Amino acid sequence: MQLQQLSYFLAVAETRHFTRAAQAMHVAQPSLSQQIRALEKELGAELFHRARGNITLTDAGNALLPLARRMTADAERARAEVQEVAGVRSGRVRLGATPSLCTGLLPQVLRAYHRRHPGIALHIQEGGSRDLVGELASGGLDLALLILPLQSHDPALDTTELLTEELVVASAPHTPPPVEKPYLDIQDLRRHPLVMFRHGYDLREFTMAACRAEGFEPSFAVEGGEMDAVLGMVEAGLGLAVLPSMVVPTHRPLRTTRFRPPGLRRTIGLAHRKDVAPPAAARELRSVLMEYLENADRAGTLPPGTSRA
Repeated sequence: MQLQQLSYFLAVAETRHFTRAAQAMHVAQPSLSQQIRALEKELGAELFHRARGNITLTDAGNALLPLARRMTADAERARAEVQEVAGVRSGRVRLGATPSLCTGLLPQVLRAYHRRHPGIALHIQEGGSRDLVGELASGGLDLALLILPLQSHDPALDTTELLTEELVVASAPHTPPPVEKPYLDIQDLRRHPLVMFRHGYDLREFTMAACRAEGFEPSFAVEGGEMDAVLGMVEAGLGLAVLPSMVVPTHRPLRTTRFRPPGLRRTIGLAHRKDVAPPAAARELRSVLMEYLENADRAGTLPPGTSRA
């Protein structure tokens, strides 16, 4: 089994078309098809159903897909690591982060990193922790900033606690405040429809769990949005939303109401796979991140609503 064959397999799996896959890989279509056939012969199973105009994965192909992604990602990581040791100061870091961190923390960290290492390309993937854990496990990311703790069934990852962040309730400034008191109790959410994130967002699961712990299911005015969509719908007055406090000041003119002390907080951590060390460029990004947090903590300039874990 050759890495080139796996790359061709992944290209066909993603495009569901042999000709387009060959074009993406810059090879002749017969050569790509021949390599796929050779891979199938070696594995002893067909990987694709080849109906005219409808290429789909077989059960064997579906089984190979996550393994092929991990193997090609590991090979790319090994190549980058060797180049770094050899003195090549170029390459890339693939970092995943939750939406609030992409807005409230990463710009300053990445600016500091880019100043030190202008030759390193930064690839950022925004998503919920569930999505980022899957990308780490498959080799699609080197590092991820996500919400801890991980679930017991999650793949083996090394995690480091970095920050805790406060959650607040956001509402439109032109609507009545959600409560006529300084702080809001979770029970108060029973009386207000929420603008809710899509499945896979940590904030959705966190909010649902907090409400259920108080014995009720929250009602939704709208659900299924990403961060920007939720912020816009709250601003339009469609409902309330539970958000990280670091997000609200950097976006729209929303009213924020804090939960009654001790409030609602969650832990942000940095994760990578246990079985594969991050490449040198990613390890350097981790060092820059830790240095930034230490300096910001001393200077009192951490993002709003956050503190060191």
